[in-house]
Amino acid sequence: MENPTTLIFVDLASDDPEATGAFYAEVFGWTNEGRPAGVYHRLVPGGNFRHKDGTDSAIGNLHIGVYNSANARPYPAIEGGGSRPLSRGTDHKARIWLLIGDDQKADDILAAAETRGAKVLWRNHYWKEFNGLNWAFEDPWGNEIILWGKAGDPAVVPESFTRE
Repeated sequence: MENPTTLIFVDLASDDPEATGAFYAEVFGWTNEGRPAGVYHRLVPGGNFRHKDGTDSAIGNLHIGVYNSANARPYPAIEGGGSRPLSRGTDHKARIWLLIGDDQKADDILAAAETRGAKVLWRNHYWKEFNGLNWAFEDPWGNEIILWGKAGDPAVVPESFTRE
């Protein structure tokens, strides 16, 4: 496969993303960005991966997300608008975000996962804050995988997609 699915980032669940973001910023010195504050936080360790010779590569800005378990789907506007928040309750677990390859289709991946026992959590959602299309499933063991697609510049969001 020319453009395989690649890891984007991992999310930590919290009932207080702002406090969780502050905790990791204080413990590790990471940058804590509210996107928006209290709803979703991005923790950026900073720096770049190094080449074998010790110089910086172009690969950097890896990060960890902290999502509000009462608002698990990327949806900062609690009231009104497109889709409603998806609550994960007190189920605090990590989530993995994967960038789908240019030659892949999210619906094909969801179908393959569902055939093998996964549960689709949502389809066809656009997250304006990060300009991305997303879908999600829970594997048979309870792990959440969120598929991410680039919306483009300017963003092209199909009519069938809900928007935050």
